[in-house]
Amino acid sequence: MSDFLTAACKIGMLDSAVANSIGTTTHLGLHTVLGTGGTEVTGGSPAYARKAITWNTGTNPKTIVAAVTFDVPAGTTVMAVQAWSALTAGTSRAWLPAGNLARRAFSVDSAGVTANLIFSPAHGLTTNDRVVFWPTIGAVLPTGLSEDTGYFVIATGLTTDAFSVSTTQGGGAVDITAIGDGDLQEFVPEVFAGQGTYQVTSFDVSFPG
Repeated sequence: MSDFLTAACKIGMLDSAVANSIGTTTHLGLHTVLGTGGTEVTGGSPAYARKAITWNTGTNPKTIVAAVTFDVPAGTTVMAVQAWSALTAGTSRAWLPAGNLARRAFSVDSAGVTANLIFSPAHGLTTNDRVVFWPTIGAVLPTGLSEDTGYFVIATGLTTDAFSVSTTQGGGAVDITAIGDGDLQEFVPEVFAGQGTYQVTSFDVSFPG
């Protein structure tokens, strides 16, 4: 449906969302797990805290006005950034995996089901890269792959245009039992051996197409 909307219409709808539901998203937070909710970073000196954000208007995607920098305690692995409705507690509105790398389309056809292969032309992935999968509008993820789950790319089946994934590094391929498609996104967890900082330069909300 969104592919039939004009650019101006998409921008207008996003601006309206900023004034309403997105507008109630006032802070970003760091999390040690993927998905909505989950375990948030705590502790440190200086202490970790969520950071306030404001949204640009008149654009698609909708973007935050300025980068934010978090204090992160030693022994933390940042896996995701979440958008929240308050400085503490509140409601989680959205999340992105650490690194916020670009999404790209993928599909699994009948041949992919047979071989547990995921097809994405010139995907650029290498062994042990981390990825998540997202269903897009009107699409269903292939049975065997789950949203809000991180996977490792494995050497088996890896070519320029295809790859397989495992739930563990170097593990066996996830068994895919039905066709589907959507978007995939590489992510890069950041491990803090000592106290440090983590900067979020962008957090985008958009209409596809």
